[in-house]
Amino acid sequence: MMSGSGTLFRYIARHFLFNFLGLTLILLGLIYVFDTIELLRRAADRPDLPFSLLLGMAAMKLPMVGQEVIPFAVLFAAIYTCWKLNKTSELVVIRAVGLSAWQFLTPMIVAAFGIGLLTTMAINPVSSIMLGKYAQMEIVHLQKVDNLVTVSRTGIWLRQPAEDGGYALLHAEKFEQKEWRLGDVIVLFFDREDTFRKRIDSPVVLLKDGYWDMQNALLNTPEGAERLARLTLPTELTAEKIEESFADPETISFWHIPEYLRIMTETGFPGTRLAIHFQSLLAQPFLLAAMILLAATFSLRPQRIGGTALMITLGVAVGFFIFFMESILQAFGISQKIPVSLAAWTPALVSLLLGTTALLHMEDG
Repeated sequence: MMSGSGTLFRYIARHFLFNFLGLTLILLGLIYVFDTIELLRRAADRPDLPFSLLLGMAAMKLPMVGQEVIPFAVLFAAIYTCWKLNKTSELVVIRAVGLSAWQFLTPMIVAAFGIGLLTTMAINPVSSIMLGKYAQMEIVHLQKVDNLVTVSRTGIWLRQPAEDGGYALLHAEKFEQKEWRLGDVIVLFFDREDTFRKRIDSPVVLLKDGYWDMQNALLNTPEGAERLARLTLPTELTAEKIEESFADPETISFWHIPEYLRIMTETGFPGTRLAIHFQSLLAQPFLLAAMILLAATFSLRPQRIGGTALMITLGVAVGFFIFFMESILQAFGISQKIPVSLAAWTPALVSLLLGTTALLHMEDG
């Protein structure tokens, strides 16, 4: 009996994983085509850009998109697998030998949990690297204007557009977030070909409405150095934009998030958005496992009763509602209206409770 159970375990897991991979490839293929079309539209005024470059850029987004697609693929694959077992009467045979729903769902639950772990620990780090490269290529080739803000042990780095289509990198070793008073500031100017143009050093810089107020500034150009009591540098940055322009959580590897969060906390910057992203990654394996329970609830209805198509449609709708609820809760968490743990873990816990309750009722009720 143990050998038979192991064979059945592998049989169900294999079918689920095959369906999951097939659905994932189909969804990623469609998204890749649409992303490529969008890049072609954006590059319409850049005929010098080769088509292969745009294909490569679209491919760099696929790991990130894959993380968005995986929960849907798990849900649809589980629904299809359960429906197929039901339609071919294999489910009747499985139940006839005395196995409960919990037992024949275990292979899919374990597989989904493993997919979640793989996504969090392996796919996410790869995605963060490739998405970072995509963002750089987007700025270089598609002329995307982006204000980049990064916090590190050495201070804060900001990037903003400069004259003649170039950009400026601003580094401050000290800063006070409340008044946006920066200390020991260095500003490096580059043209669009990344050629260094000039440098400004200032002990004190204040963020004003539409400009940086640089005091006792030292201007270094190829022609020489000049000391200025006061210098203004135009900027479109505001305190709100800076706080919103920190590195996208999706460009930071799962393994590096704790260190990045620690630095942000020590420097006084809000890390709520990043903390929610980190907790959501931790909760993902449990959310995917919950998707199996929800899928089974709506797709194990006996064929003789009828209404299977309606139940499957309802299951898909509930799945979409869970993901919609996840987005809403994360928005509340980012705005600090609810705790970080509640925003990140509620979808997984609610899905687990709903799926478990429904299966208990189905099996014992």
